[in-house]
Amino acid sequence: MTQAGAAMTRLPINGESRTFAVQLMRDLVVPTFVLDATGHVLIWNNALAKLTGITAEHVIGTRNHWQGFYKQERPCLADLVLEGNFKAEDWYAEVRSSSKRERRISAENWCNLPRSRSSRYLAIDAGPIFSDKGELLAVVETLRDITEQKRAEDELVRLAHLDGLTGIANRRSFDRHLKTHWDAATKTGEPLSILLIDIDHFKSFNDSLGHQAGDECLRDLAKLLASCLVSPEDMAARYGGEEFAIVLPSPDADGACIVAERIRSAIRRLAIGHPASPTSSFVSVSIGTASVRSFQKSVDKLIALADGALYLAKRDGRNQVIQA
Repeated sequence: MTQAGAAMTRLPINGESRTFAVQLMRDLVVPTFVLDATGHVLIWNNALAKLTGITAEHVIGTRNHWQGFYKQERPCLADLVLEGNFKAEDWYAEVRSSSKRERRISAENWCNLPRSRSSRYLAIDAGPIFSDKGELLAVVETLRDITEQKRAEDELVRLAHLDGLTGIANRRSFDRHLKTHWDAATKTGEPLSILLIDIDHFKSFNDSLGHQAGDECLRDLAKLLASCLVSPEDMAARYGGEEFAIVLPSPDADGACIVAERIRSAIRRLAIGHPASPTSSFVSVSIGTASVRSFQKSVDKLIALADGALYLAKRDGRNQVIQA
């Protein structure tokens, strides 16, 4: 609730004070509407009319205030306060605070404004107005358009989980995703496999063709890895340097090897020239795979198994898949 809105909850709703409160709400730069105790619109201020594209004349005296924010009828925050329903999380993307004692709710939500044909992310506050005798007279709802702030925050979150060069998941995202599926697999017995992928002789590639070519190679391989994923729960990540990692929540050990071999062959078919490689005239990769087994005590053990298999693949000639 804004300071102005909070102050008005203490004003006696009669005489000059009532006239002042009504005029203040109408002229507020913050989009605001007021419902009476029966849920009918008392005030729909100019700022809200500008935001929603719906004039006060269209909604005053009706219960159609939801039309300003949603395509289908559903409760607004003010309705929940009137009903004494403080489970706003059933209707709103984020509930910042909810006080049954004070009968106030603060929340945030994406609203598809039908009249203005735009989607806006709104910070919403709703609280009651009481008479001097403590009777509920009305509920005030104020709204702030924080769409650009929300988009900027979402972009920061997205970037924090992506590798800046390749655009796929970074090591932090991989670790979190793997831990989530490790916990599920060890409880349910469902399969879980990982692949560790290393570009063969990548230092020589950079030395002979330059770091720009090396960056382009990393981007091309990252794009290919992402295209090889089948399940929405699969994840390809840049593990570090010239290493990539893949989480496969569904395939068992044999299935993981099939996926790994398919990836190895697809990278070979990209035919990225590697004149400095003693293994192949084109870029190749070595892959180690590991799958959840009953004796493994931690996700770190799973990674260590895959890393050991990758080491063997590199030691024994590279350009191959080794299963732990």
